Amino acid sequence: MPARPATVTSRSAWHDVPRLQVRRFAAIAMAEAPELAEEIMREIRREYPHLPVVLDESGEPMALIGIRRAIEVFVQHLENSDYSAGRPTVPPGVFQEFGRGEGLNGRSLDSLQAIYRMGVRLAWRRFADIGQRVEIPPPAMYELVDAGYEYLDGLVDQSVRGYAEAAARQAGERLRLQSRLMELLLAEHHRGDPADALTERAARIGWPLPENVAVGVLLRPAREAVAPAVGQGVLLDMEYEQPRMVVPEPDAAGRPELLHRALTGWAGAIGPPVPLAQAAKSLRWAEAAVRLMERGLLPAGEVLYCTEHTEALVLLQPEELIDDLALRVLAPLAHCGPTHGRRLAETLLAWLETRGGAPEVAARLGVHPQTVRYRLRQIRELWGAEIDDPDRRFELELVLRAQRLRGTLGEPRRRGRGRA
Repeated sequence: MPARPATVTSRSAWHDVPRLQVRRFAAIAMAEAPELAEEIMREIRREYPHLPVVLDESGEPMALIGIRRAIEVFVQHLENSDYSAGRPTVPPGVFQEFGRGEGLNGRSLDSLQAIYRMGVRLAWRRFADIGQRVEIPPPAMYELVDAGYEYLDGLVDQSVRGYAEAAARQAGERLRLQSRLMELLLAEHHRGDPADALTERAARIGWPLPENVAVGVLLRPAREAVAPAVGQGVLLDMEYEQPRMVVPEPDAAGRPELLHRALTGWAGAIGPPVPLAQAAKSLRWAEAAVRLMERGLLPAGEVLYCTEHTEALVLLQPEELIDDLALRVLAPLAHCGPTHGRRLAETLLAWLETRGGAPEVAARLGVHPQTVRYRLRQIRELWGAEIDDPDRRFELELVLRAQRLRGTLGEPRRRGRGRA
């Protein structure tokens, strides 16, 4: 690997300033540092009256101490060396804590940097005045300006670090409170008065209690998938193997479109809208839909709405009951052979759904009407008078629809069939 070329540093203009003048400049600047710090603090308080004043043990504002210390370190660096020797650094503490306080109070980094720029501007005016008194050459003073703004970058770095720490802490706390709110919201059985507890927990994260919610269960596209940007109003808990979300007012204008965009690439199911106190019911339907998706009985690779797949959810969930019913009501087909039995079952279901004659059933199945007539005669022979009993016809249609949803019966051959 080739060696990195040495960095060429230009000669500092301060090398040409007599040391006596440098010391005089530094002495005056150091003596006026407390007054300059007070001036900067007054201007900051005037421009930003909302800033909280945090006092130290002696009752002095922490910000004032930090400003004075920053000025002193800057001047000491000039007196002890020159500004070609690198940027002076302020020990972390005050400015990092200042950034942390800004983050905890919800203010932006832009306002923080504006405050710092104001401080540098006021400091430069004072230093320029001192430079004129001591007769520091203009090139050296110009270099001092550059050094001041470079020094500012270091202070901003410290504050940004504190700001980021505060933001991370707040985000973690919000996630913890949001998780507790969702646990209470989705609990099957509540202790005490759930309404009061919900109100208190929702208020702590600023979540307005909606009248209706829909609960979603998501399937991760990848193990380390980043949480989808579902919007601030949607509660999302990524701690579950299958993340959960609570959608307030799911039928509100624009909500489905926003969710569709946010959940692109994700799969899962969103339960039906229910009153807030019944959120656990919506969760149950969403979990049931996800189980059917994992078995290949509902479309995979997208986020489904349970209200668009009601038939599948109703007929495919109680498998044992449906299978037991199928054994009883489809017993006449037991001796027909698999292929012939399936064709008779398809014909029977088409007849039950259309309540029509042979032409309508034939059109639905895509076969000849005469074939349908032949099969319908066999069906009447197999079931006898029971085929005219409304309760038995209902049971037959229920079982055969469930089998079609499972894929053991063919779909009717007709266009434009709506979703269940």
